[in-house]
Amino acid sequence: MNRPEFVYVTYIETTPEKLWDALTSSEFTRRYWFGTEVQSDWKVGSPFALVMDGKPTDVGEILEADRPRRLSYTFKHVLNEELKQEPASKVVFTLEPHGKVVKLTLTHEGFVEGGKMLDGVSKGWPAILASLKSLMETGAALTIPLAALGIEGVG
Repeated sequence: MNRPEFVYVTYIETTPEKLWDALTSSEFTRRYWFGTEVQSDWKVGSPFALVMDGKPTDVGEILEADRPRRLSYTFKHVLNEELKQEPASKVVFTLEPHGKVVKLTLTHEGFVEGGKMLDGVSKGWPAILASLKSLMETGAALTIPLAALGIEGVG
């Protein structure tokens, strides 16, 4: 039986190199990802972490880093007690240039059937990637309150 997955596709007017930098640089991610920093050296086998307000929220390991075409890492939530119980999942970004735009495909897979992580990423990724698209195309990220995503006790 296949495990559930989340897939999101968007087209961003930028270059693959600039989009890669936006996905892998804390300078960029802080601007469009609710203040979150990405921490890694982006080498296969290296650790990966998402850090918000000085606390790791998600950790993993780099599985693939083919700049500027494909980036993949494991993804394990470490903050929320209920979500911590779910096993690590896998995130894959595929960047495909098409003229002046880049097709960005995000696949997040390997969720537990009936788990809460899939529901959380299904709300979070569209907001994160919409903000990224806005930042890349206009220079300004979107301001989306976390509470608008149905995340309790924040924003």
